[in-house]
Amino acid sequence: MKLTGIELRRIKMPLVAPFRTSFGTETERDVLLLRAVTDEAEGWGECVAMSDPLYSSEYVEAAADVLRRYLVPALAARPPAAATAVAPALHKFKGHRMAKAALETAVLDAELRAEGRSFARELGATRDRVPCGVSVGIMDSIPELLDAVDGYLGQGYVRIKLKIEPGWDVEPVRAVRERFGDDVLLQVDANTAYTVGQAPLLAALDPFGLLLIEQPLDEEDVLGHAELAKRVRTPICLDESIVSARAAADAIRLGACSIVNVKPGRVGGYLEARRIHDVCVANGIPVWAGGMLETGLGRAANVALAALPGFTLPGDTSGSDRYFRTDVTEPFVLQDGHLPVPTGPGLGVQPIPEILAEITTSMEWLPL
Repeated sequence: MKLTGIELRRIKMPLVAPFRTSFGTETERDVLLLRAVTDEAEGWGECVAMSDPLYSSEYVEAAADVLRRYLVPALAARPPAAATAVAPALHKFKGHRMAKAALETAVLDAELRAEGRSFARELGATRDRVPCGVSVGIMDSIPELLDAVDGYLGQGYVRIKLKIEPGWDVEPVRAVRERFGDDVLLQVDANTAYTVGQAPLLAALDPFGLLLIEQPLDEEDVLGHAELAKRVRTPICLDESIVSARAAADAIRLGACSIVNVKPGRVGGYLEARRIHDVCVANGIPVWAGGMLETGLGRAANVALAALPGFTLPGDTSGSDRYFRTDVTEPFVLQDGHLPVPTGPGLGVQPIPEILAEITTSMEWLPL
């Protein structure tokens, strides 16, 4: 396989409703897509960086810049014979995992399309469909929250995740439990909004039988999470703290988590995500697939990953209509609380040219 060039394409997609977390509110997605062109096929990758460096230090404009100035030229100097060679070629550049993940994914997609193999088969998927949860943002009121949860349960989602922050935690959880009962799979996500000194507040969530508390403390406070895990009964799940298989192994050894959220963009790509899965399985730690409001391209890859055997909890692999009125691919539609795993070559989905053209804000071709 000879890589001939990379296209950087920015698209803008409005969300069906504002999505609020402890670090900010999104009303639209400014998405960077990568198209890898080879002599045999084309492949797509989606960069999950946000418009501003709020979830992580990465943001869309910086991702485009580092790809243009460093990452793509590195591949030009050391053309990869396979997608497995992308990460070693980029290793000398520190960080920028979301940009690296998008580039590796595009090359991997092209490789698999050329060989007629699916993403799911390549990663080691064992299921043909995956159970889906939904992430519910912070609302202006509890009645508004209850209406939203009621709607998602009515659509068939099998797990509800509530975004929380100090002042919006115990009472929303209590209200959801009282309204919908103990049988609903329920978890919360703090996105680093708390400190270990607020352990009593987080322990107040214990009576509600939550699946987990996701990333309550700062991403660098792994020891704090280990201490918190001793002071609350609800399982601690790490998200932002897990940036590699090594980080996962260290966190598990320290007792900082008993569940891991795997987001391929956060860890540098799907091949590293698979390694994290393998580390967790070896240690008896359940994993689940996180989401970053991906388009159908990123969603297809996430669904394939979520079909691996260690993904035993429902992930944030929601249907397309959770976030977008019109997806860039054929929409992913919830079926009995599940999404089917694409079986076609590569990602198994393609952008719809007319839609892609309509939402594109800029394009740049980087020859190799």
